[in-house]
Amino acid sequence: MTRLKWLKLIFLRYYRSMGLRVLLYALLSVAATLVSPFANAIVGYDLNADITFASVTPVLTILASSMLAVSTFSLSIMVSAHRAAANTATPRMHRILLEDTTTQSVLSVFIGAFVYSLGSLVLYRLGFYPEDAALVVMGITTLVVVAVILSLLRWINHLTTLGSLEDSLRSAQVRAEEALLAHARHPRFGASELTEDTVMPHATTPLCAPQSGYLQLIDMAMLQNCLSDQTTLYLDASPGQHVLVGDVIGQVAGTVDEAICHELLKAFTFGSFRTHEQDAEFGLVIISEIGLKALSPGLNDPGTAIEALMMLKTLLWRYALEKPESDAPTATNVIARFPGPSEFVEASFAQISRDCVGSFDVLLRLLECLAALSASDNNDLARAARALADRAISRAVKAGVSGEDLERLRSAAPKTTA
Repeated sequence: MTRLKWLKLIFLRYYRSMGLRVLLYALLSVAATLVSPFANAIVGYDLNADITFASVTPVLTILASSMLAVSTFSLSIMVSAHRAAANTATPRMHRILLEDTTTQSVLSVFIGAFVYSLGSLVLYRLGFYPEDAALVVMGITTLVVVAVILSLLRWINHLTTLGSLEDSLRSAQVRAEEALLAHARHPRFGASELTEDTVMPHATTPLCAPQSGYLQLIDMAMLQNCLSDQTTLYLDASPGQHVLVGDVIGQVAGTVDEAICHELLKAFTFGSFRTHEQDAEFGLVIISEIGLKALSPGLNDPGTAIEALMMLKTLLWRYALEKPESDAPTATNVIARFPGPSEFVEASFAQISRDCVGSFDVLLRLLECLAALSASDNNDLARAARALADRAISRAVKAGVSGEDLERLRSAAPKTTA
């Protein structure tokens, strides 16, 4: 992973932050209120329009009062939609929906319009605006009103699906596909591969986690820069793994001191929750949880479970078709083993395969998905699909599935399945 790609990950993390977007719109609104008197010197005299603040202040007053109500109401709708998604899909959907850029942009426009109109009224009452600045203020206010109208139309269209099960599945699919394709193109994000044939030196320095939590991001470029030609880092942890403070997350071979270990630890980002950027398993787990919850007695919705299975099959097939980029490893002194096809198959189907024995239709579709994936050119993926199908058939036999149904299951499963 190059420094540019790492910076892109960090940028996207903040780009999807609700607080940052609202703050930027609010600051832009404040700047608009402050720049009006100075912009008038360029614009006002050229247009020579007869506009006073007596015609501007009523518009600002209406905008300020209405935007406060609209912002509050929209926030309550967003919270209700997130709760509905957490109840019908999975609690993990809440964090995905928080990154919904459409909702963030609309709410930011509403709050920005409120800040602009209220700030303009306050500054006018304080005498900050000269009377001949009314034209510029009216022009900026008109632009704000247009932005609010467009955002309202966008918001109304977005509300038709916000918080629905369909929207939750689609949002989870998008984030899972991003992470899966990134993993397929850069399986270890620039690190060399740690295999069973890799021989670790006897004398190594352990690299211990500085805090407890989930490992979210690893800056491979920074790790490479901290290591000399005579030192190698054998990475024992991957994004998505939960560690405790003091747990060994890697072994450094070669001569290193405490300062170098401290710099190496700066390349790891820990947090309280799993995130999608480098954790390709997490997106698959979320979709699997949606399907699993649909099978619960409270919902009893096998159709949603089947839809989740089809989505997982599509994602894994797309992952198998994506070829790694031919670039040589950029972090040659870092040797790591990240999750691969077998882990992705387990994350996608293992939970559902254990709980769908009582639902023949879901189990049949599960075996059909595994049969399709077993035909993949990715040998690891095909092998994992066949192994999971074997386990699913064994559970069906133990559960006492009738002979006719059992034959249908075996005919749908990969041909090598017993």
